[in-house]
Amino acid sequence: MTDTIFITGLSIHARHGVMDHETEVGQRFVIDLELYTDLSEPSRSDRLADTVSYADVVATTTAAFKTANYKLLERAAGAVADAILSNFPRIRAVKITVHKPHAPIAAIFDDVGIMLTRSRHP
Repeated sequence: MTDTIFITGLSIHARHGVMDHETEVGQRFVIDLELYTDLSEPSRSDRLADTVSYADVVATTTAAFKTANYKLLERAAGAVADAILSNFPRIRAVKITVHKPHAPIAAIFDDVGIMLTRSRHP
């Protein structure tokens, strides 16, 4: 059985991108997370120790996303996936969506970004 913890709309200012101004000034990115785990134990025990702390996931995600300035969203999302799987053994897999609402694209668009899924056992 796989249950899901989700965190959506996490807004982080970072300096990822290919263009010089993206790495100098930075911009807002929005991250959505789906964390796949077994929630049967905490659904019975009502103990935080039996599950994954949302606050800790947000702190880990923010730190991993801001640690370095990456050219590609794929690499930034990969750093987040690696950090989550390394720090939270209860999480079996993670799906990360990174939205780049102000991407330097000469077009009118609602959203652009990437979606990446990583598991503990590929």
